[in-house]
Amino acid sequence: METIEKHYRTDRREIGFLRFIFEAYDGIAVLKTLDPEQGVVALHISPGCEGDVETILRDLARDIMIEPMTLEKR
Repeated sequence: METIEKHYRTDRREIGFLRFIFEAYDGIAVLKTLDPEQGVVALHISPGCEGDVETILRDLARDIMIEPMTLEKR
């Protein structure tokens, strides 16, 4: 299955918490840490779940720093 990949920056101390949250929503998205020192993560979002992921992220952003980012292509 093709997923939609989006990148975010968060406080590195929150990466484990974010992973736990998305694991709890079985199948909605998988979080991969790209740069643990900088708090850069990728969410691999299941097709059709983009709205749900955005809602979850918006709710989480009230309590933790999480912001979308664009990675430079190499």
